[in-house]
Amino acid sequence: MNLPGTREEDCFSWTYDSISEINTAHAAQEYLQSLLRTKRFDIDYLMHVPTGVGQMSWLYEHMRQICIELGFYITVLHRECTEDRCPVMRANEATYYCAGHGHPRPCSAIGYAVHTIDYAVQQLSLFVADKVVSEMSMKHFQSMVRRLYRIFAHAYFHHRDLFEQQESVTYLYARFVRLARKYELTPESLIIIPDLPAAVVP
Repeated sequence: MNLPGTREEDCFSWTYDSISEINTAHAAQEYLQSLLRTKRFDIDYLMHVPTGVGQMSWLYEHMRQICIELGFYITVLHRECTEDRCPVMRANEATYYCAGHGHPRPCSAIGYAVHTIDYAVQQLSLFVADKVVSEMSMKHFQSMVRRLYRIFAHAYFHHRDLFEQQESVTYLYARFVRLARKYELTPESLIIIPDLPAAVVP
């Protein structure tokens, strides 16, 4: 943990070789975050389900971590994706209505992103309350992934330089789309971002 007096550059610097080293209620979350500090660009390794963790629970931890990182992602996106510049959520030629208003209606792209992350976090919190992540949860993950994907698609098609800059540092989209394919959370027809160019691969 970060003890009082820990320097900022030393925060969150712990790593684990095995999840069995962690004896806390949030062992899976801490282990995934540890892996991201040392193996962020090794997507295959990150997808591997650790011993003692259920496949659905590992999916849950990845989705929770992706939502955390997307929160930082959209603060960077907002530098150029403003309400004036992007008054509706578009990805390439498609326009999407926002469900965060009681009933679907047009919303700025950045508003759509914020509302969608709020929705995903709310859904994920229900799993915590139930203390179980079962196969029955898959439909909720599919809905989350479909909506969250549009944030990346908007960034790619309408803010390409920013998308590539963020991807070269975080590899967040690469991890997200690999997770979606591994767990079949979205049909291939909805994955509209082409394979990433070598320029964004570290």
